[in-house]
Amino acid sequence: MHKILFRKVEIFMEKENKDSNLIQSLLNNIEKVGNKLPQPAVIFLCLCAAIIVLSHVFYLLGAGVTFERMNTETYTLETVEMNVQSLLTADGIRFIFTSVVTNFTNFRTLGVVLVAMVGVGLAEAVGLIDALIRNLINVVPKRSLTFIIAFLGVLSSVATHAGYLVLIPLGAAIFYKVGRHPIAGLATAFAGVAAGFNANIFITPNDGMLTEITKEAAHLLDPNYSIDLTANMYFSIVSTVFVAIVCVFITEKFIEPRLGVYQGNADIITEDISSEVEAKGLRYALFGFIAVVVLLAALTLPAGAPLRHPETGDIIGSTPFMESLIFNIMLVFLVPAICFGIGTSKITSSANVVEPIVSVFSSLSRMIFLLLIVSQFIAYFNYSNLGTALAVNLAEVLRNLNMGTLPLLLMFIFIVGTIDFVLVGVIPKFAILAPIFVPLFMKLGVSPEAMIAAYRIADSPVNAITPLMPYFALIVTFAEKYDKKIRLGTIISTMLPYTITIFISWTALFVLWYVFNLPLGPNVFIHLP
Repeated sequence: MHKILFRKVEIFMEKENKDSNLIQSLLNNIEKVGNKLPQPAVIFLCLCAAIIVLSHVFYLLGAGVTFERMNTETYTLETVEMNVQSLLTADGIRFIFTSVVTNFTNFRTLGVVLVAMVGVGLAEAVGLIDALIRNLINVVPKRSLTFIIAFLGVLSSVATHAGYLVLIPLGAAIFYKVGRHPIAGLATAFAGVAAGFNANIFITPNDGMLTEITKEAAHLLDPNYSIDLTANMYFSIVSTVFVAIVCVFITEKFIEPRLGVYQGNADIITEDISSEVEAKGLRYALFGFIAVVVLLAALTLPAGAPLRHPETGDIIGSTPFMESLIFNIMLVFLVPAICFGIGTSKITSSANVVEPIVSVFSSLSRMIFLLLIVSQFIAYFNYSNLGTALAVNLAEVLRNLNMGTLPLLLMFIFIVGTIDFVLVGVIPKFAILAPIFVPLFMKLGVSPEAMIAAYRIADSPVNAITPLMPYFALIVTFAEKYDKKIRLGTIISTMLPYTITIFISWTALFVLWYVFNLPLGPNVFIHLP
């Protein structure tokens, strides 16, 4: 009996090892193919050429769509007739030649990166981040570090895109400090930030816009329908913890075994300072941090404060406070970094502040050049209207499918995830899809709030593997600090298990919510009464 049981266990373990080897082999092949591709800048130049050619082909075919879209400024429904525009017509050629500078300067990612890195770069240069990591490692159990990094990554969406700039390099540095592979730490943070972007335990800037768009779409069928900002609160809180746990599982069971022991030489400069000096610097940094928090609170919390909305008095939503988050984050790092530098005598003059920041900008030169090319590609893609035409046509295909409610919901999640490969913004896609699908699913007995939940799932996981995500180039730059030879294929093959697993498991969580009609938020359910 014992021999039979032991043999069954052996067979099970052999099957598990075969499955694991098959997955590892598949990821290795993806990495090899991806690493044979040219530099990312060259890839995007090729994509620019492809968009130019495709735009002209579909223009000659007369491709175009007519659809109803939610105006994200007035939240009113508008009928839009949109034809594919060629970049090889006289107007298109004029656009290519005259918009290069404005495409780059209006590319928000560039400004976000440069502004935030002023504070983050100085904090790293003076040793503040290194000191904080050392103290974190001493306080937090090492087994929980993976979860904490993933969890904070998911939460970072409350500060819009700051997680890409702060938590991802921090995750790599923490893993490096505890002797684990830094790319695994980077991947964990990236998965939390990107693949879990639409989950949070707090109300995020996107929640207000998603709620308003959904409400106006619901009014097409029921003019009295009302949706609160907390409509997805319960589902979103559970999703936040759930996505973080999935990230931990993937990191520790797949990514770290695949990466192996880190044997590289990280491009990190560390200086040994006495514990007394470091403690003094951290006290100074704490005083600086408190000063920044008090300043921001004084500018935000009182009635009529400058960072509140001048008309409604709101703090969350389309308000000066939310629009100044990147600058606020820069201050949160810059002021404590200066204070830490003064406390440790690393900053004795203004030159000690300016030179490290200039050095950080110099290290970003390759990424800035890449963003120049990426900004042109995105501008060409938007000008051509190819992405919008694809989204509308896929939506029409889904609407005309003859299937049950749950399968239709699952197809909605799948198609939105597919569209996310080329249209990575949260709001533009939903502004197109909501007027189509919210009334459709209401007729099938599915609440508009459930559509927000489904969209949260569909829009997030693909962010971690699509090179069209504006911050993808920054991830490669962060990874190069630990591996100078790292290429696009390595990043994609590393992130693919997160995307697939989170997409499938998060969808399964939604199915569980659907089957048992669990509350999405206070007095809000998936099924309409």
